[in-house]
Amino acid sequence: MKFKQEIEINKPREKVIAYFDNPENLKKWMKGLISIEPVSGEPKQEGAKSLLKFKMGKREMNMTETILVHNLPDEYTLSYEAKGVHNIVKNRFVKLSDNKTKYIVENEFQFKGFMKIIGFLMPSSFKKQSLKYLNDFKNFAEKN
Repeated sequence: MKFKQEIEINKPREKVIAYFDNPENLKKWMKGLISIEPVSGEPKQEGAKSLLKFKMGKREMNMTETILVHNLPDEYTLSYEAKGVHNIVKNRFVKLSDNKTKYIVENEFQFKGFMKIIGFLMPSSFKKQSLKYLNDFKNFAEKN
């Protein structure tokens, strides 16, 4: 499953990227994120891996994040692995004006096992969650 979403943020691109590229900000806009633990590689560099722990309702979920491309503002691509789900997320930031930035996210989900059924029956839930994170990031960036 592939989809693309975008949102306009009323902040200069340089500030948006500074907020986005600071791992300490993740908990401020990514609801449910409990912790980020570096696993291997140099943090914020291509090839670096981290373990992300989430709590969603009563359920806890762990996923491994790998930085595939770190070339901000043009591209920041990550791979996420969780039980039955592989997700590649390509982030891009386009300067629209001195105080406006377009944030573009392209997602590609691949499912295995039981998650194939979930992905087939509920594709909108993945799109809604991705859009929620986009809106949450926009709100965070515009308030700071």
